[in-house]
Amino acid sequence: MVAPYLRKSNQVQMSNSLRIIFMGTPEFAVPSLQRLVESNSNVVAVVTVPDKPTGRGQKLTASPVKLYAQEKGIPVLQPEKLKNPEFLEELRSYHADLQVVVAFRMLPEVVWGMPSKGTFNLHSSLLPQYRGAAPINWAVINGDSETGVTTFFIEKNIDTGKIIFQEKEHIHADDDAGAVHDRLMELGAELVLKTVRAIEAGNYPQEPQQDSDDLKAAPKIFRETCQIDWTLPGEQIHNFVRGLSPYPAAWTTLNGLSCKIYKTAPSDFAEEAQPGEFRTDNKTYLNFKTGDSWLSILDLQMEGKKRMNVVDFLRGNRL
Repeated sequence: MVAPYLRKSNQVQMSNSLRIIFMGTPEFAVPSLQRLVESNSNVVAVVTVPDKPTGRGQKLTASPVKLYAQEKGIPVLQPEKLKNPEFLEELRSYHADLQVVVAFRMLPEVVWGMPSKGTFNLHSSLLPQYRGAAPINWAVINGDSETGVTTFFIEKNIDTGKIIFQEKEHIHADDDAGAVHDRLMELGAELVLKTVRAIEAGNYPQEPQQDSDDLKAAPKIFRETCQIDWTLPGEQIHNFVRGLSPYPAAWTTLNGLSCKIYKTAPSDFAEEAQPGEFRTDNKTYLNFKTGDSWLSILDLQMEGKKRMNVVDFLRGNRL
């Protein structure tokens, strides 16, 4: 099903010639769309996911990209299936020269091959490293000190198309995935605009990706992926927690209940224990034994409770 659209006649004529369709869904994609709109790029339509029921009342909620597009009077398409003939017909009717994809779905060739100038995607890594659904998380989990953003033309195999531009970003030792996400969101928006301007000018690189044996993958993360293995070294677990914070969050069991762990720190605690055992004074600290050291839990969330720092947690929860 394709959602109702705003009339095309309401579209303000933009100063730049390329007719652009933007495809995206979450907050991460909004700054990229915003940069294009505010720079007078001719964004003729936006494609995003259908509204979804959320919360206890299961109220239908629009994606952040849709909300921004509606605010700017840009027609919005919300197909259930990207091969739906009705959607494809509507998409063609906009006669787009270029499609820009930021945090959307995998596209069938009939969609990405439609515009004369092609379809490019913004990816949150320095391709060919971290192809896949969760590049930010895995870069932090693996303890990398550098990541970045890449624009590339979409081809049949996921995240393998020719690279247009890249920008690097440092990962600080105290960064979690949320902090890196926010910086790449802004860096990526600037790169999207740079890429569009280069394509408009007809002057842009197309560098084939070089495969090698040391490429790191970024597969989709599931709940079972997020369970902490306390037999691993402390530094590795610390990076694991950082890489999954604030979402979807690493977890363990505490007093028989699931407990999300958002922030840890190395501890100089010295006591014999088995990996996964914890020690606490029930006032100021909660330490877990790892495979080679101890980690202090700083922020956590017990099942059915809100997130809190360890002191507030221990004040109301005796272990």
